[in-house]
Amino acid sequence: MSTTKNFNVDEILSELTLKEKVALLSLHDSWHLTEIPRLSIPPIRLSDGPNGVRGTTFYNGIKSACFSCGTGLGSTWDTELLEKAGHLMSIEARHKGVHCILGPTCNIQRSPLGGRGFESFSEDPYLSGMAAASIVKGIQSGGVAATIKHFVCNDFEDQRNSVNAIVSERALREVYLMPFQLATKYANPKSFMTCYNRVQGEHVSNSKKLITDLLRKEWGWDGLVMSDWFGVYNCEKSLEAGLDLECPDSTICH
Repeated sequence: MSTTKNFNVDEILSELTLKEKVALLSLHDSWHLTEIPRLSIPPIRLSDGPNGVRGTTFYNGIKSACFSCGTGLGSTWDTELLEKAGHLMSIEARHKGVHCILGPTCNIQRSPLGGRGFESFSEDPYLSGMAAASIVKGIQSGGVAATIKHFVCNDFEDQRNSVNAIVSERALREVYLMPFQLATKYANPKSFMTCYNRVQGEHVSNSKKLITDLLRKEWGWDGLVMSDWFGVYNCEKSLEAGLDLECPDSTICH
């Protein structure tokens, strides 16, 4: 993995042109942020997880170590083991030039219709949160960013881009948000990924209540919020809500 010298973010921002700033609001392609050579801003590379570091291709890519799925990892109840697993993921990420792993997944396994439920740790919010925190700590101990996902109430495959999760405020906080809150408290993931679905009628990538008011202000978290792939539905609302990065390359905002 290439390394870059430390730089002053505020100073770099002041030197960016408007066009360059807009270019940094989405990926350049499916897996890389836009590179700006004149200011030594590198093309940050993302890679899918969470049970292995896939790299930047869907087919015929470099082979990856395959870790147990989230449910298998959660079944160990062994936070030290999970932290070691996360660290091993960071080593493989560095071998593949990856700066950010798109995992772990800590959604609640509440429905048998959740097609990606196996990526999540448990139906228990405390176990899910502590498992996620351990994986995040392990990944980030190796100098690689972790992306906790899918924020929040992402439990269904049917109409996954439009399904509306209607949930009481108590259940939202005590069940669905709890894993994310615990991971934020104990591991401080560098990034969050918003879900495809709506919560209380609003897509989370458009939700100022969830991204800015709760995640940033109430929880005091100060990282990067990205969309799921093709998960931006309204550019203006997403920007106002506090979404930082549209994934993958430009589809809505440009």
